[in-house]
Amino acid sequence: MSDRQKTIERSTVLSGIGLHTGHPAQLTFHPAQPSTGIRFRVAHGHEVVEIPAIVDNVVEISRGTVLGKSGAKVYTVEHVLAAAAGLGIDNLIIELTADEPPAMDGSAFPYIEALQAAGIVEQDAPREYLQVDKTLSYRNDKEAVDIVVVPSDEFRITYMIDYPHPSVGTQYTSMY
Repeated sequence: MSDRQKTIERSTVLSGIGLHTGHPAQLTFHPAQPSTGIRFRVAHGHEVVEIPAIVDNVVEISRGTVLGKSGAKVYTVEHVLAAAAGLGIDNLIIELTADEPPAMDGSAFPYIEALQAAGIVEQDAPREYLQVDKTLSYRNDKEAVDIVVVPSDEFRITYMIDYPHPSVGTQYTSMY
């Protein structure tokens, strides 16, 4: 893995329908300057609001991750962010014509293809890494959500859902 930040070489566009909102949407990936991070740019009334994709801007998590700022919201951002993270892209502007990215085929793959076609380029800035040095936990009793992050020398994710409905029930997976 490179120790340099990355963005895309040129802008690229995808169109479709939002998964939960059903709104027609056009998504444009734009290159961004070093240390910009990943930001969603969305119209809100007569203004354009930039919403950095950071945990402080998460406003809902019930049926997907919703980012919000200054009254503007962007729904179901997981697949777009997974594509950027999986490709090691640090800096990206994601411009939307609606309040949710197009669902495409329901996976991150169409976003991966678009970002790869736009070209991924290294930038002249060092990448910053998160170092977890103590156990962190989050609990939301209203939504029945618990998240625990434990320091480790290796990458490991364990995920469990536990729904009272028999068709879903308890499901568990670990990734190393």
